[in-house]
Amino acid sequence: MRALFRLVCLTTLFVFVGLACDASFGLTSESGQSSNSKILFSDDFSNPNSGWDTWSGPASLAVYQDGMLRIRVDQPQFDYWSRPGKYYDNVILSVDALKVDGPDDNDFGLLCRYKDRNHFYAFLISSDGYAGIAKMNEGQHQVLGTGALQFHEAVKRGTGAVNQLRAGCVGSTLAFAVNGQEILRVEDADFLAGEVGVIAGTFETPGVEIYFDNFVVEKP
Repeated sequence: MRALFRLVCLTTLFVFVGLACDASFGLTSESGQSSNSKILFSDDFSNPNSGWDTWSGPASLAVYQDGMLRIRVDQPQFDYWSRPGKYYDNVILSVDALKVDGPDDNDFGLLCRYKDRNHFYAFLISSDGYAGIAKMNEGQHQVLGTGALQFHEAVKRGTGAVNQLRAGCVGSTLAFAVNGQEILRVEDADFLAGEVGVIAGTFETPGVEIYFDNFVVEKP
């Protein structure tokens, strides 16, 4: 069985929460195209002063590189994230994520409604084909709706694969699409506003390196 999602080396098991639902917004390639009138914020990472959290240390780094945002994690069972300092309530997020190095047993994706390190939602995939919508609340981890990350054919696997991720945070509805295919939709009303960002991390094997590009925040 695949290892469960972990954050900052905590190992609490996930529990099942959330129910699938219908909502008026869509994330597929047909219904989820961005338009200039809807875009609240976008970044192609060509400007290294665009405001994202950056650092470089022995255990991890987040830096602008080659017109992208590079996150590397060199310790096991840790996740690190970067944010541009933008705060929203109802949004649709998108980003292109490229796996460059490290094990395929990893996790990376999008953050929404980030209040602090103990309160946020994360929309995650792995390079071995798993995905899920995760929640951090009061130091407790949950994978909403499924209980653990689940395998999805929509996820492109392996080193060199680029995955286009879209996440909807609209009212109490959280929806996740990978490469134009919506794969998850759940309900959770604990967090209704917060910062946005990207996240990458490891399970048992360190050395994960993910590049992010074309980050967009838009109105639903």
